[in-house]
Order: sequence, then structure tokens, then C-alpha cells
Amino acid sequence: MRGLYALPPGVDFAAEVVRGLQARMAPRPPEAMASVTIWCNSGHTLRAIEGAFHRGPAMLLPRLRLVADLGAEAGPAAAPLGRLLDLSQLVARALPEAEGQSLPALTRSLADLMAEMQSEGLPPEALDAIDAADHAAHWQRALAFLRIAARFHLEGDPVDREALQRLAAERLAADWAAGRNLPGGPVIVAGSTGSHGATRLFMQAVAALPDGAVILPGYDETMPAGMLADGQDDHPQARFTPLVAAAGTPRAWTDAPPPDQGRGRLVSLALRPAPVTDQWVAEGPSLGPLADAARGMTLIEADTPAAEANAIAVLIRSAVEGGRAVTLIAADRTLTRRVTAALDRWSIRPDDSAGAPLPLTAAGLFLRHIAELPLSPLGIAPLLVLLKHPLTATGMGADDKARRAARRAHLLHTRDLELKLRRDGPAFPDGAALRRWAERGGTAPARAVWAQGIAALLDETLPLIARADALPLGEHAARHRHLAEIWAAGPGGDVEASQLYAEQAGEQARAVLDHLALYAGRGPAAGAHDFAALLADQLQAKAVRTEADAHPLVRIRGPREARTEATGLVILGGLNEGGWPQALDPDPWLSRPMRRQAGLTLPERRIGLAAHDFQIAVAAEEVVLTRARRNDEAETIPSRWLNRLVNLMAGLPGQGGPEALEGMRARGRAWLDMAAALAEPQPADRAPPAPRPSPLPPAPALSELSVTAVSRLIRDPYAVYADKVLGLRPLDPLRPQPDAAERGNVLHDIVRLFLTPPPTAMDPPEALRERLMQAADTVLARQVPWPSVRMFWRARIAAIAGPLSRQEHERLHEGEPVTVETRRSLDLPGLGFTLTARPDRIDRLRDGRAVIYDYKSGAPPTRKQMLAFDKQLPLEAAMVERGAFGAPMAVADLRYIRLGGDGAVQPRGWDDEMRATWDGFVELIGGYLSGAHGFTARRAMERTAGGSAYDQLSRHGEWSDADAPCRIEVGRD
Repeated sequence: MRGLYALPPGVDFAAEVVRGLQARMAPRPPEAMASVTIWCNSGHTLRAIEGAFHRGPAMLLPRLRLVADLGAEAGPAAAPLGRLLDLSQLVARALPEAEGQSLPALTRSLADLMAEMQSEGLPPEALDAIDAADHAAHWQRALAFLRIAARFHLEGDPVDREALQRLAAERLAADWAAGRNLPGGPVIVAGSTGSHGATRLFMQAVAALPDGAVILPGYDETMPAGMLADGQDDHPQARFTPLVAAAGTPRAWTDAPPPDQGRGRLVSLALRPAPVTDQWVAEGPSLGPLADAARGMTLIEADTPAAEANAIAVLIRSAVEGGRAVTLIAADRTLTRRVTAALDRWSIRPDDSAGAPLPLTAAGLFLRHIAELPLSPLGIAPLLVLLKHPLTATGMGADDKARRAARRAHLLHTRDLELKLRRDGPAFPDGAALRRWAERGGTAPARAVWAQGIAALLDETLPLIARADALPLGEHAARHRHLAEIWAAGPGGDVEASQLYAEQAGEQARAVLDHLALYAGRGPAAGAHDFAALLADQLQAKAVRTEADAHPLVRIRGPREARTEATGLVILGGLNEGGWPQALDPDPWLSRPMRRQAGLTLPERRIGLAAHDFQIAVAAEEVVLTRARRNDEAETIPSRWLNRLVNLMAGLPGQGGPEALEGMRARGRAWLDMAAALAEPQPADRAPPAPRPSPLPPAPALSELSVTAVSRLIRDPYAVYADKVLGLRPLDPLRPQPDAAERGNVLHDIVRLFLTPPPTAMDPPEALRERLMQAADTVLARQVPWPSVRMFWRARIAAIAGPLSRQEHERLHEGEPVTVETRRSLDLPGLGFTLTARPDRIDRLRDGRAVIYDYKSGAPPTRKQMLAFDKQLPLEAAMVERGAFGAPMAVADLRYIRLGGDGAVQPRGWDDEMRATWDGFVELIGGYLSGAHGFTARRAMERTAGGSAYDQLSRHGEWSDADAPCRIEVGRD
């Protein structure tokens, strides 16, 4: 047992490691097994090997250790966060002009580079080997700083984990080579590829021991010798090259063959280094018929990620029903979450080794939301997200029962507050706004007390999240924790009684906050964005695992775990570029030539490691390859390894490659079809499409309507029915937007304030203009909380203030305003119906006649539109003539005033054709009041593509505007 050994892809690595060790230890006494030490590449490999021992006969077990624990005997390593923040200080001071760069991201990449140099045993002087003159100016500046950072971080006693590992590996290698401190029993390194310098050095030292063995996972013995040369770091077998060069060609650890040797040869040829893919033509025919090699492979090419996840879920369910173990291996965590959600419909919960990332748990999301509060003004949406979070206000009450009751009341009051804020605002609530709501008449005492408590929390919160250029990192951490705890406790609550730090997720969240508070003082002053990024990075390093209710046959694993888990039925998901392999992050410090000169590995090393995981996983007994042709944004590109495999098979017609590939796709389509069929409702459950509704409520359906709603009654009667008869109104948006409707409301309020009290003919245009701008400033300050929008709208008003003032001066010489946005009504005799109106403005001319004005921020309707649909001004004129606004007056004209463009006045006239509008309206409303007309949905929309607020209620889409309306009697039960 000495030297380099290997196991082929696809075998049960842990079981074969144990079997081979037992065979070699059989001649020795049973107690000799206890002297064996097995160093494992990961905790997952260690547990798998331990499980393989437990499945065998009773025996003394070897010592199982992690390679990552090398150097642990020297004492605990320095906290990575503290070291990271030390570097952050250096970066912040030395590169203050690094515009467009995130300080946490820049520091993280620098820390990774320092860790790599320590693992590879490179001192700061290694950077001196780089010839800066050969590179661009920005690389020269980066290198100059990097040399400073390397001396700062690497010189002195080793304190980082990577440095301690390297020091331990060097000491052991030197001692063992000199025959000193030899281990007392066999030493084995299992599962590692030697991708890091310290690990590779340790493996070489173990392989040279008299009783030492290194067992390589997934070694491709079919690859020709000398195939890998320099620059092939993205090849799956590239990391073995230095080990093979130092210890020789590995021998087989056991006689276990790969599950499918034909497939192994096919994949090996497909993954040859890119410069020698011409060998496909020469060696492809030697593979023989490909039907056998492809028989155990299925290719699922879904249209969308959702379809891919559903097909995987159906496949897993089928395996479970057959009692087969199944493993999904994927680098895309979004895909695995989709699959987990799809499996939930059958109550199948997989054993996910990655667990739930702490940032996606309730505690993690809560802390992230608190950290993001300073990034923008506190609007309605973020406030409601905070109020509705399941951890908010969970500390109120003396016992669990009281706390649950307080939480239910909190959610009820939050709903009432949401309706109020959606309807009335303000867009950016504060404590004063909640107190006004609490003090409003009719407010329930319990709700008023709750609102006062939330107002107090807002009073404490808003100053702490006010934007600042930069704060000490410790101050950020203290503010963040304080806000998280007071909101979790709730008004008058206790944070220790809340759920913020409860259960595993809460405990880990508390640990992250404690760790951050301990080391934050070592970091530089930072803005809110940088602190939020740092917190998210610390949370992302944690995960919450719950194994109690996991299904014993279903596992979800990451690509690195393919070395021990790729057995039986294996699904390789998310095989797209950027997913598997994942995209390489750009290195802001060293270019590829610079890394090579310094003795560092190229970034493609990570691609090679991912390729090695793929080669192991695809060699399983039965494998399913899946991908989605497009994501939420664009078409996707197949993973380079899948692309090579498909291209190689498609290019070997003499070996039946195209037919074998089509068989793989046909099996994949069967799973896609099955998933699609399950997603479709069964015929018995499928509801027939709804007809185009034209409801007939009991007469009279209406008792009152405004003149502005008459055009809607003509165009979309169903909307009037839903609003006035059913009392249903769409919710206002969570995020009030400065859209066209809001601009129109603001302009109308400016004009109303401008005309109250009405100006006189003695006021010159200049005074009128000043009065108009004063009204604009008052209304904009009160109603428009967005500073940039306020400035933009004021500039537009100022642009038309001159023409409007001159026109107003001329109007005041013709007459005077007698009605400005005053609501009046008119009863229709014999119908029991009231028509209401609130005209923008009515002027009485010197001859006693009236002119009806309407202010428009957009284009006013044409005369043809007014005669057909837009009845507002003609009906207001008819009400004026019938005395709805005081003494009856004859109408001289109907006019629109543009509050935009050139501010022109557009007359529409008042004649017999316009007067006929009244008779037409009386006939129309009489038909609806008597039940002769149904309230037809979308009867005559101005634009067929235009939407109605009630389209979902009327189930538009199941019917079209071309369908005949279906009269439906309602409300008679």
C-alpha cells in the first residue's frame, strides 16, 4: 500500500475505498485497522466512507480526518471576517478612486487571491516576477497596489487557514522525506484531486510514505498518456497531471469496473482537450455502435426552466414509486428549489445537502430587509413588507398565547393600514402620518393604540436609516441590529420573547450578527450599500439543514458531491453555460499572463474541476441530462460538455450516433410530455370558458351617477356595474407613481387653488402668473413627494404659465368664474335617479350666458368623440341650463383648456346637436334603470387592446370582444 491509486468514474467511491482497504488490511491483525488514518477531501466524503464501514461487518474503525484540518494543531486560524476587513481598510484607503467597484466585492476577490498565494506557497516576492511593462496601465496600477497588499497580508507569522495548511504540509513532507516523525500506521488520502497547492503537497508526501496511499476519484484510464499539456486547465483530468508526474501513473485501487465502459470511452473522447478534438474523426469509429453506450442516458431539453423542473419532479416521483434511489446533481440552486417545490405536491421532500441558504430563511430575509431600508426612502411597499414579515411584532405578550393573539391583531391592523395608505397615502409614511390616522374619528381604540406604537417605531427608525455618505462599519452593525430587534419585538415587546433568534435559522442569524459586531471595528467607514452587501455575504456562508422529514430515496447534491453520490439513477440538471459550469468572475487584480508569471493557476482551473465532476456523474449506471432552452431573459447555450457529447454523437453516423442521440431525446420528450399532461387539468376538472357577461341586476340598478362615469357606462357598462352595483373597486398601487393620472390631479388642484378666490379683471398678467406659480409651489410641495418629479413638473408649468396667465386675463374681461370644482346634482323626474357633476370651471359672461371649461393635461376629446362617447361637458351644460348650479343660465360654449403644450383653449361649441345629448342620456339611463339593457362587458372600448380594471372579474380572455353578450340575471335570490 504505497503510491498513487485511482478509481474510475461511476463507481461507488466510498464503498470501493472501504473494500480496497479491507482487502489490503486482511493479512494484518484486526486491531491494525485502528492505526489507519484516512484523510478525506470533504465532510461529505468522510460521512460516506464512515457509512460504508457501518454497512459492513463489525470491526475497529480507522481514524477519519479532513484534509482541511491540516495545521489545526497549530491553534485556531484567524477569523476570515477580521482578515477580510483588514484588507478592506487597505483597499478603501489605497484605492478611493475605484469608481464603479463594490468595496466588499473588490476586497473579497483580493482575499481570495491572498488565500490562493498562501495555499500555493507563494511569498510576496512572487509578484516581482511579473514584468509590469508588458501590461496595460491599469494592470500596472493594480500590480503596484497588489505588491503592497501582499506584504501587508502575507508577511509575518502565518495566521490564515490556508497558510497554516501549507506550513503543516511542508513540515510533514520534509519530516517524512527525512524519515522523521513517520506515522504509526497506514495513511490514505481519499477523494481529493490536489487542486490546491497545500493539498497537492500533502498528497505527494503521503504517496511517498512506505505505507501511504492516495486514491484519486474519477480517474480516466482510457485517456492516452501525455494527452494533457500546459494550458489545458479546463480539462477534467488536468488536476491529476502534477500528481502523476511526481508519483507515477496511478494503479487501480480495486477491480471495480465503471458501470458502462462504452459510455466512459464516449465521454472521455468528447472531453478531450480542445486543440485535439480532430481526434474525434480518427478515434470515433473505434467506439463501436453507440446504441449500447447511450442506452442508459436520457436527454431532456425543456423549453423553460419551469418545464425542466416539472419533468425532473415527475421522473423522481416515478423512481420513488419503483423503490429506486435517485440523486439530482445540479449547480443551479434556483433549479433545485423549483424541483423541491414541484415535489411538494406529492409530499416528497428531498434530502438536500446544501440545505436552505440562510438569506432565504425568514430570519435571513428579515435581516436583509432591515439592511436595505437605508438604500431608498421608506415608502409604502417596504413598510408593508416589514410589517407583514412573519418575524415582525412577535415579542408582544406575556406568554405564547398572548403573543399569538397580539400577532393576529397586528396583521389585522396592518391590513387596515395598507388600505388607508393605498387610498390616501402618503407615499412615504412617517410617524406623524400614522398618528393622524390613529386620531381620526371612528378609529377603534385597539387600532389607535397599535398605530401609535408603530408611529413610535417609525420615529426611532427614520433617523437611523437616513442617508449618510459613510459611517463606521461598527455603527452600521449596531444600527442594523437595533432596528431588527425593535421591529421583531414590536411596540412594547421583548426581543428575547420574539421569534427573531428562534430555531436553527434564528440561532445562525444571531451568530452572524455577533460575529459581525465583534470584527466590524476593523473595517473602514462604508455606505449603506456596502454594509448590506457585507451582511448578505456573511449570511450566504450559512445554511439551514433539516433532515428529519427528508425522503430516504431522494437526494439533491451539488456537483462536488458527485464523487461519492453519483450512483444508481442520477439526474444532471441545469446543463447550460453559466449554470454548469458557472461563469468565471473577472479577476480585477491580475490578468491571465500575469497569473502565469507569478506561478498562480489560471481561472480555468475551476472549469476543469467542474468538468471532472461532470465526467464522474455522467458515468453513473443510469443518467438523465437536463437543460432548458431559454431562461427568463433569453435563449440559453448548452453546457460545453453536453454540447461536445451531442456533437460527437451526431458526427458518427457509421456508429449509429444520430439514432442513439434521437433515442436519448425521445426518452426525454416522454418525461416532458408526462409532466405537461400532469400540469393540464383533467377534463372533469376543466371549467368551460365563461361567456361575455351582460348582467341584469334587479331594477333599478343605479340611483346615482356622475357625468364623468357616463362615458364609461357607454364604453364598458360592466365596469359601472362592478363599481356602483357590486361596490368593487381596484386597489390603489403599493408604490404611488408620478404617472399621467397623478399629474392630471396635481394640475387640477393647482388650478383650483389659483382660482380660489377668483382673480379679477384688474389683475395684470404678470400678477396672475405669479399667483399661478405660487399655487403650483404650494400644491407640488404638499402632494408630490418625489423631488426630481416636483422640479420637472414645476418647469413644465412655468413653461405654460405665461400663455395661461394672458388667456386668463382675457377671460376675466369676458366674464367671471362662478363655479370652481363645486359638486352639484340634478334629479331626473320619474326615474328616481340623480346625476352629479363637479365641473372644473363655469364662467358667467357679461351677457349672462355660461361657458363650461374643462382642464386637460393631455389631448382633449374631439367634437365627434363628445357626441359619441365623452358626454361630460354636454351633460354639465344641460345641468347648467336646468338650474343645477344656481339660477338657470343659457350656455354659450364648451371649451377645453390645455395644461400642456402651448396651453391653447379649444372651443367645441354648443348647438342643437350638442343639446340632444341630454335626451339621449335620459333614454340610455332609463334602459339601465328599467332592466332593458344589460351591463355588457367592454361594449365599445376606445381601443380593443386597452384594458379595463374589471377584465379579470369578467374573465376577459375566455371570451373576446367579438363574442355576443350573454344576458345574465343576478341578485334575485
